[in-house]
Amino acid sequence: MKKIIIPSILALLALALVLYFTIKPKVELEYIEPQVEETKQEDMLKYGIPIDSFNIETYSVKRNQTIGNIFIQHDVSTSHFRELTKCAKGVFDIRSIKAGNPYKVFTTKDSASVIKYLVYEHSQVDYVVFDFTNSLRITTGQHKIIPVTRISEAEITESLWGAMQDYNLNPILALDLSDIFAWAVDFFGLHKKDKFKVIYDELYVDDKSIGIGTIYAAWFEHRGEKYYAFRYMQDSIWSYWDEQGNSLRKAFLKAPLRFSRISSKFSYNRLHPILKIYRPHTGVDYAAPEGTPVVALGDGVISHKGYNKAAGYYVRIKHNSVYSTGYNHFSRYGKGIAKGARVKQGQVIGYVGKTGYATGPHLDMRFWKNGKPIDPLKVEAPPVEPIKDDNREDFTSKIAPLKVKLDSLSLRPVIPSRNAYTTF
Repeated sequence: MKKIIIPSILALLALALVLYFTIKPKVELEYIEPQVEETKQEDMLKYGIPIDSFNIETYSVKRNQTIGNIFIQHDVSTSHFRELTKCAKGVFDIRSIKAGNPYKVFTTKDSASVIKYLVYEHSQVDYVVFDFTNSLRITTGQHKIIPVTRISEAEITESLWGAMQDYNLNPILALDLSDIFAWAVDFFGLHKKDKFKVIYDELYVDDKSIGIGTIYAAWFEHRGEKYYAFRYMQDSIWSYWDEQGNSLRKAFLKAPLRFSRISSKFSYNRLHPILKIYRPHTGVDYAAPEGTPVVALGDGVISHKGYNKAAGYYVRIKHNSVYSTGYNHFSRYGKGIAKGARVKQGQVIGYVGKTGYATGPHLDMRFWKNGKPIDPLKVEAPPVEPIKDDNREDFTSKIAPLKVKLDSLSLRPVIPSRNAYTTF
């Protein structure tokens, strides 16, 4: 029996194997390409230059150094030097390079070490490429700016600037906040324990902060009073509003007097009619009959009143911690005008005259923002009317999530030099 059974079993196993390999359906195996992480083209390029192909050295522009001097220092050919002025025309003012600004020199990796590119960093964003690969070619470009949305907070112990340092925040944020809350908060009279929270974009080039972008919402507690600010567009103008939809700003009058004409505009290079020299005139002259009333452009406090050779009888008004206005060449002052006196928008502060350096009766009107002169004719006049009924629902829905974020942030005690922000 064994002689019969064992061969039979072996025969059946052999038959099963044959059937398995002949009847089993074929399975197509998918070939998967090995995944190799590719280096993005932009990572290989900087300033539009393939950086891995060159040796790169970084320098700084020295005092009184010119682009021509830099060309000579780095052995740029005389033919390129001769082409410099012609190629730069209409592209870049080669006289505008600044001492201390960095520039990079790209040279070949061989023993000759020939310069192929020179890149000058004109600002944190703008740069200029001098291309020597063939004939000289000059191009300009900008670094990619990356906005990072943050929410920051701080409690003031001494000053707004000090709070920025204590909480390791960008100091430019202080200027922006003082502008937004200019009509509500006295930034020259901040109290200890005043606080703020703000949602904003901080701008970066590579990993370096270059400034503050859009401020979306903010909250400020000043002397126990709490103020909100929400950015919203109405009538095609971006402005800031409180949680009820009231504008945070007050408008200035368009002009400080009637029945006048502009006889001289804002300029940094005007021929003075008396001195006969070119000098800045950071104001606007309104020609008007002597004795024409001059009014304050906005509410404020008289910070200066007096006389000098150039301005004659003059007045300066501090409207808030950001804006100030000045009025020169008065013949006489308005009633009650004295240093420290409060004035209302539209109140008569003086009368047109020709005191000081003046060839005829006129008003010399000045405007300052954060102490810097600005053109009075270009001052933006944000809307002062509240959010319109047609926009009310949209405004409410837009500010709701911002208010929740501001209210949910609990101010913590100050810890010097810590990061006091959250990145969204």
